[in-house]
Amino acid sequence: MNLYNLIIQDKEEIWLDEVFLSLHNREQCTQLIKEHRHIAALQEFGLPVNHKVLLRGSSGCGKTMTAKAIAHALDKNIIILNLSNIISSRIGETSQNIKMIFDKASRERSVLFLDELDQIGKARGSDDKDVGEMRRLVNTLLQLIDYYPTNSLLICATNHAEILDTALLRRFQLNITYELPSREFLDGYYDSLLARFPEEFRIISRRYGISFAEAKDHAFTLVKAQLIRKLEM
Repeated sequence: MNLYNLIIQDKEEIWLDEVFLSLHNREQCTQLIKEHRHIAALQEFGLPVNHKVLLRGSSGCGKTMTAKAIAHALDKNIIILNLSNIISSRIGETSQNIKMIFDKASRERSVLFLDELDQIGKARGSDDKDVGEMRRLVNTLLQLIDYYPTNSLLICATNHAEILDTALLRRFQLNITYELPSREFLDGYYDSLLARFPEEFRIISRRYGISFAEAKDHAFTLVKAQLIRKLEM
């Protein structure tokens, strides 16, 4: 398989201020960005720079957007790899593909974003005949993480951190947890989404207890319905 077919090409530029984050998560992301901007000065004092980050929690709550925003803030290219797309029936081939992508990110000093990290954790619990092969794959990933250079940034995301191998979890210096947004937080998000539309389209029934991604789809569906009704009058 061609290496470049495995990478999700995404040139979208996102500012951190555009990502709806809790105060604590925003502070952690801001600190991470500042550490990498001042990496040389910190290293002069022997201070370690966090460069292995795990984003964990509910789907659709901003993990991918956070990774893109961090890359944009550091003026770095982001390499996105969805691990569910790379798992091959030939585990040796999967290990080699992951290694090549780690090498590419390290060489280019890009932000490497591994999405759905739990796919490896899930795979380890599959049929008995596969357990040995998957263990070797996890060992390969552990080694790549261990030797990932400090002047590069590795960000991983999972919706199911509870099933990850504990050895994987220990590799991350920074854990950022995402939860479903509160009613108040979602209202702010709805307001920001609807602000671009004429006032007559801003009054919609709002759903709560859902992710940002679900809220966006819900709001836009209702706005489109209102617009179409007006066009057909």
